[in-house]
Amino acid sequence: MPFLIEKTSLTGVVLVKPKLFGDDRGFFMETYKASDFANLGLPAVFTQDNHSRSGKGVLRGLHYQLPPFAQAKLVRCIRGSIFDVAVDIRKSSPTFGKWYAHILEEDDPTMLFIPEGFAHGFYTLSETADVIYKVTAEYSPEHDRGILWNDPAIGIDWPAGKQILSPKDQLNKLLKDAEIFD
Repeated sequence: MPFLIEKTSLTGVVLVKPKLFGDDRGFFMETYKASDFANLGLPAVFTQDNHSRSGKGVLRGLHYQLPPFAQAKLVRCIRGSIFDVAVDIRKSSPTFGKWYAHILEEDDPTMLFIPEGFAHGFYTLSETADVIYKVTAEYSPEHDRGILWNDPAIGIDWPAGKQILSPKDQLNKLLKDAEIFD
């Protein structure tokens, strides 16, 4: 199997490590294979691929969608590096309001899998970062929600530096006021 899975402190959030086949010409790797993902207990069907480019200091998030358009995400940084974050927003979860972060970067093919019921965001560490991610539900503006990136109740330890946010993300709600998962 070309993928190794590493559990994190949040149940369901896992690091996905593809097997890299390299030689003096370069490398080859599979970044997704439905049968292998199904065998690992991960969603085997993704319905949309996204690609974002961000400059240094750009902070995107914390984003999620409500059911029936809730999204699981498979996130990979293909250029530069990011501080990638998942926040458990399931009220009934023992890790509700807890967060996990991992630095994703172009020289390491590790991906972060984030299941439904989690908010996602990232901070760009490099001059430029290209992030690609697969999602299990298509974008639905009516179900799109966000939580404020610096909510003190969550307490994410973001890297030092200037944070550049979109006007939309500046208006995200605190976790206690957000419409979230039961």
